[in-house]
Amino acid sequence: MNLLTVSGSPHIHSGNSVKKIMWGVVIALIPAMLVSFYFFGLGAINITLIAVVSCLLFEFLIQRFIMKTAVTITDGSAVITGILLAFTVPSSLPFYMVIIGSLIAIGVGKMTFGGLGKNPFNPALVGRVFLLISFPVDMTTWPKPLESAQQLSDVISGPTPLGLMKEGLKSGETVSTMLHDANMPDYIDQLVGNVTGSIGEVSAIAIVVGGIYLLIRKIITWHIPVSFLLSVVVFAGIFWLIDDSKYVDPLFHVITGGIMLGAFFMATDMVTSPMSKMGQILFGIGCGLLTMIIRMFGAYPEGVSFAILIMNAFVPLINSGMKPKRFGEKVQS
Repeated sequence: MNLLTVSGSPHIHSGNSVKKIMWGVVIALIPAMLVSFYFFGLGAINITLIAVVSCLLFEFLIQRFIMKTAVTITDGSAVITGILLAFTVPSSLPFYMVIIGSLIAIGVGKMTFGGLGKNPFNPALVGRVFLLISFPVDMTTWPKPLESAQQLSDVISGPTPLGLMKEGLKSGETVSTMLHDANMPDYIDQLVGNVTGSIGEVSAIAIVVGGIYLLIRKIITWHIPVSFLLSVVVFAGIFWLIDDSKYVDPLFHVITGGIMLGAFFMATDMVTSPMSKMGQILFGIGCGLLTMIIRMFGAYPEGVSFAILIMNAFVPLINSGMKPKRFGEKVQS
């Protein structure tokens, strides 16, 4: 009698599913979302709702009427794309631009390649970069937190810490002078989220709380976030030690802008990041180095979105060169 049942892999299952993982990420995004609602008020709420609903609608329409495949909007992936897209834009962005960004994120960044699991680039970042290139003025008009949340009509705008620092250094100011500028928020405000910027990037603490939840739930591993952040610290630290009058300290870079959001929620996207642990470390280092090169020497004050998308393009090469060891494979001495 045959006592063995041979079936196709996988033979070991973690108990996770796409739906569980995706909705786990949504839960992890809630702290940063609540902070954005507090500091940017109705504008942040509207942007988030419009982005999420638009992403769900476009995915449904494309799957139902163009691809003619099963509709999978309940798996949570489109919701994540909508939230992350909203997190990377100002709370004052016109609604029609948010809808356009959602269409590009879902239609171009995701469904063009076949849907979830097949897209080579992070869809939310595809939508964000498209909006930045197409509508640069609106995408770089930054409402001030709290003040703008209390306004029902006119938006009170101001520069981001990164933008203020970059413009000041271009004008010949020193880092010390810029850190004491009246418009520059202190590090406590930057940690909490009381700064100008994209609605979901402002609070480093809220993002770290969400990131810890992802690590505890084993939705992500430490390899990409740690290598991403360490490469930023090392790169920024070297230039800061060389000349602290021209280059700001590593802590400023880590807690300012989109590095925290990118490290925990964007770069760790399982579809667009490497499979092996060493590949993930290399990927994280590349994201960090490219971010700092763009920030310090490029035209834009921020470089996270571009850095992650560039590294997404290298993932197939990384995967081919750093394949994970097959189950049961012996290491040759």
